[in-house]
Amino acid sequence: MAIRHRLIQATPDAVWDVLADGDLYVEWVVGPSEVTPRAGQWPQVGATIAYEVRLGPLRLNNESVVRRCVPGSELELEAKAGRLGTARIAVELRPWGEQCLVIVDEHPLRGPGGLLHNVGVEALIQVRHRAMLARLAKLCESTAGERCRPDPSDATGSVEYRPGTGRA
Repeated sequence: MAIRHRLIQATPDAVWDVLADGDLYVEWVVGPSEVTPRAGQWPQVGATIAYEVRLGPLRLNNESVVRRCVPGSELELEAKAGRLGTARIAVELRPWGEQCLVIVDEHPLRGPGGLLHNVGVEALIQVRHRAMLARLAKLCESTAGERCRPDPSDATGSVEYRPGTGRA
């Protein structure tokens, strides 16, 4: 199970606005190109978007289906990759001060993807998640405007050291 997180300098509402816009899916998810709505209203449960994933000369027609949605805080998708199987991708938003902690959890559900899931595949998923969360952060922070909440400039950390106040 690949779990990764990132602190995004925007409010949870600003991050949710990006996740809830199906047209922006290709902007933050690594792999897809040209999203096409297929069914429902994104991100309502059952809504589906189709997209193409290009791996060199190989082109895969995939789709993602919303399986669970808690507006403003959780979006769970089932990514269908044809003969490769399906995966569950859960995105959770947690308020972190005035910022947003985004947690992505992905694991295979069905098909060969589950059978081939190993430490090597897990490492590749982690690399993809790192890139995906960086794209999401860039998109959210650039579009958040007033809802972008950088760390205060006077923040020095949560621990203050003064001689004689603690033990090593």
